[in-house]
Amino acid sequence: MAKIQGIDSHIVIIGCGIAGIGAAQKLTKDGFKNIKIIEATGRSGGRIKTTTFGNVIVEIGANWIHGPSKANPVFQLACEHGLLDAQAMSKENQALDVGGHPSFQSSFYSSSGKKLTPDLTEPVSQLFLTLLEKSREFFQTEKEPYPSVGEFLKKEIAKHAVEWKDDAETKKLKLALLTMMLKLECGVSGTHSMDLVGLGAFGGYKTLPGLDCTFPGGYEGLIDAMMKGLPEGIVSYNNPVKCVHWNGSFRGANSPEQTFPVMVECENGETIPANHVIVTVPLGYLKEHYETLIKPPLPLSKVHSIQRMGFGTNNKIFLEFEEPFWEPDCEVINLIWEDETPLADVKPDVNQFWMKKIFGFTVLHPPERYGHVLCGWIAGHESEYMETLSDTEVKNYMTEVIRKFSGNPSITPKRILQSKWHSDPYTKGSYSYVAVGCSGSDIENIVQPLPLQETDTKPLQVMFAGEATHSSFYSTTHGALLSGWREADRLITHYTQSQNSQNFSSKL
Repeated sequence: MAKIQGIDSHIVIIGCGIAGIGAAQKLTKDGFKNIKIIEATGRSGGRIKTTTFGNVIVEIGANWIHGPSKANPVFQLACEHGLLDAQAMSKENQALDVGGHPSFQSSFYSSSGKKLTPDLTEPVSQLFLTLLEKSREFFQTEKEPYPSVGEFLKKEIAKHAVEWKDDAETKKLKLALLTMMLKLECGVSGTHSMDLVGLGAFGGYKTLPGLDCTFPGGYEGLIDAMMKGLPEGIVSYNNPVKCVHWNGSFRGANSPEQTFPVMVECENGETIPANHVIVTVPLGYLKEHYETLIKPPLPLSKVHSIQRMGFGTNNKIFLEFEEPFWEPDCEVINLIWEDETPLADVKPDVNQFWMKKIFGFTVLHPPERYGHVLCGWIAGHESEYMETLSDTEVKNYMTEVIRKFSGNPSITPKRILQSKWHSDPYTKGSYSYVAVGCSGSDIENIVQPLPLQETDTKPLQVMFAGEATHSSFYSTTHGALLSGWREADRLITHYTQSQNSQNFSSKL
């Protein structure tokens, strides 16, 4: 292969999550030599974060490979590195298309300690999934009967509820069950409320075939494998970036005769000149720091899109028990608060009733690997409030909730671990969603490299990657990885085209 012009360009990647690592891998493979990754924390992986809980491995961050099939690059890499079990890699598993909502073996408990029967739960669950699918149909139709997915779902639920012929108690339970499913969907979308998720853009998110799977040895095993493919010393850890100065003429200490259009200023005073910078920080961090992180200031079109895009928190609560109180085949325990309905416009006291936002618990399988561990899921402001509480306080609340729903007054978790993504200064939440008033063009605006004018003599000075910059796979690890590859390809294409243009001119 002919040597690419620009191979000596200085490229700085901000953030050592899967987007940044993916970009560095692709550029390194294509022969670029002067690549540096600047990472604010002491570890690689970003929102992929595996830790130990007692004697078992759990995921504090990314949990599943969503849509593990040939079109999913995270799945492909995991297979190449031998990180998945045989079932996850099977053709049967890859062929299943569940539309982003796997059918788990679920148990439904009510707040009066009753277990709900399938003849009640199954039709209601199917109704919700049908309405959710219907809410995706407005994408690119120029029709939006309501601004948000939440409003649409609640209006549709109200229409169906009028037709129900059940007694008052059954109707009440059905509405409470639908409220739980709205909470679950808040977690899937990473939002406080589905009222904040834009209806017209909701269908822009695409799912891939394959039954979601996990990493038996932890998601960070993929990060470790990817990092081994990069040159040693490429990452500067514990080195937060203060500001990216662009559209300038900066000299480097090691090459005073050369000027660079970009200068990365770190909080420790270090300055790193560059031809190109790829910013892969989470949207939550960008929302909070865009005014000071990049100078000259970002164009207004980009600022407005950063402000409009949604970015929320979805936290986990791991609980370990001496013995399971659930059935051996149970995969999800759903919590139904009987006094709740999606048809009442009530704003609960977050501080007092935060635990009611937990839709339920997933059971970590198999027990031979995990013991008896549940993972609770909670999204939104209640999730953020939970981060202010101690482990002991959260454990006490969880004990109370589980005893209430199971009807067993003696159940006590022996150990607890909670994630705290909103408090993390370098993430400020979990993942992105397309908010009310947002569209796919906002994602395109965020992606647009600086300077915006393609005629500029020094193009692609500041580029943007990360899960929030992928138009159809936002909020996922495969979206993040693809976005890193996209920006690396943008640079490779730029220099390849420049070289081809020069070769053509030289022949004239």
